[in-house]
Amino acid sequence: MLRISQLKLRPEEGEKALEQAIRKTLHLKKEEAFSFEVLRHSIDARKKPQLYAIWTVQVTLADPQTERKILHARLKNVEAFEPVCYRYAQSMECLENRSRGCLAKSGTGSSPDRPVIIGTGPAGLFCGLLLAREGRRPILIERGQRAYEREKTVRHFWADDVLHPDSNVQFGEGGAGTFSDGKLNTGVKDPEGRIRFILETFVHFGADPGILYEAKPHVGTDVLRHVVSAMTDEICQRGGEVHFETRMDFLSRDAQGIWSICCSPAGKLQEKESGSRYSTRHLVLAIGHSSRDTFRMLKDAGIVMHAKPFAVGVRIQHPQHMIDQALYGIHPGNRLPPSSYKLTHRLNGGRGVYSFCMCPGGYVVNASSEEGCLAINGMSYHNRASGVANSAIVVTISPEEIAHFMGQQEHELIGMEFQRKLERDAFLLAGGAIPVERFSDFAQGTDVDAHTLPDYEPAICGHFQMAGIRGIYPEPIARGIEEGILSWERQIEGFSGENALLCAAESRTSSPVRIERGPDFQAVRCPGLYPCGEGAGYAGGITSAAVDGLKVAEQILRAHGKSAD
Repeated sequence: MLRISQLKLRPEEGEKALEQAIRKTLHLKKEEAFSFEVLRHSIDARKKPQLYAIWTVQVTLADPQTERKILHARLKNVEAFEPVCYRYAQSMECLENRSRGCLAKSGTGSSPDRPVIIGTGPAGLFCGLLLAREGRRPILIERGQRAYEREKTVRHFWADDVLHPDSNVQFGEGGAGTFSDGKLNTGVKDPEGRIRFILETFVHFGADPGILYEAKPHVGTDVLRHVVSAMTDEICQRGGEVHFETRMDFLSRDAQGIWSICCSPAGKLQEKESGSRYSTRHLVLAIGHSSRDTFRMLKDAGIVMHAKPFAVGVRIQHPQHMIDQALYGIHPGNRLPPSSYKLTHRLNGGRGVYSFCMCPGGYVVNASSEEGCLAINGMSYHNRASGVANSAIVVTISPEEIAHFMGQQEHELIGMEFQRKLERDAFLLAGGAIPVERFSDFAQGTDVDAHTLPDYEPAICGHFQMAGIRGIYPEPIARGIEEGILSWERQIEGFSGENALLCAAESRTSSPVRIERGPDFQAVRCPGLYPCGEGAGYAGGITSAAVDGLKVAEQILRAHGKSAD
């Protein structure tokens, strides 16, 4: 098998042109047969408005002798290639007759040999899926609702401001990523093939096959909801259980190393002696970055954790056509996707400000999960067709700086408390609506009464109101946001102009804590407890969280002699 990289075509050219480019690159005659699969596709806009589609493909020749001759010739951008197969990959065929009726009723018991997973975000789902396929019959506990019920609850919140504290944009089937752009690009190194397995799993359950090769793959929130539900169904059909609207309230460990958790119906805190109980030798904490009550409970239970750096800031919106014009140099047309950017800037003193979770053709959404607090996020549907681009613009902040801003001694949950303060201030600023402000007003300190919307309709899910948002941030954070946006004007014309609209508060870029674990993925001084994914401080997005979930599942399988090594 061969790999050809840097095949350059015009964006409008399709599969036939790509096939001809492969034949030309390999100097193949018309009668020499081959097949190919796309490994990567990206757009090169460095010489805009002249754009190119850059392809990387794997090629299988009908005649092995021809392949050997080609390799011997040492052609440019051509090399031998052998795909890496994840060692736990099985047939992607799923059991037939999926049914929601397979989901367990709250209150059923558990055997200590069955792993218990707290959370059904990407870390929990992929951990559970692998364990289920390996016959371990995991039990998953999720405080929120199934995706189809959760969507109704979230839309009710956006329309009528009725918050469900246990089922919202942050909590429920699929985790916070279910209401996001569904971006799958990651910087995680992957020599074992886990990322390919994750992408293939998403495709198997309904995602666009393009995520297997696009340089910036995304699923879209509308598709992702169906994907995560299908994953849940397979876990159940393979002997697992998933308990929705069930929250872990307490945990303990006995002298034999068995973990016990006490759960209650979401929204009803139970005493330690009541509620549903589950016992297990392997308890996975895939709790997500917004489980503040769980962080507090774990700290009180003596689980070792510490505050970690993260970033806070705003969401910025622009007309998508303005971003396209700046990055493509032309209107993108039907052959090009809405363009995206990734921007960084180093402030004086070394602090970083950067764009994060950019959503082309997306929406800013009210992503709150606590009464009296307001947090926002970005979301896109698969078609990315809102006409408005948005991205988080965030500034890094350390626990030491947070302690200074808060006037407190540094402690494990100080980052969480800072997030909560920022969100409370944002909530009060506009009476619970998302506060928005043009960047020009933010930078100049314009009086609130003079605030006006830009000349396009903002794409926002949830109520919003004009307000002066600068004052809710510590001034070093506000200055960092301002300096970063001004600096990026050189790269994207109009980025700091009159059509730049800021929304607050972008506070949950990552977990504010890290639950300490060792190289065996088990929590420090707590054998059998596995902190996992983004909430535990070991991931930063859908794909990296899913990778971490697989690694934890592998560790549990090793403990049962199931390793494929």
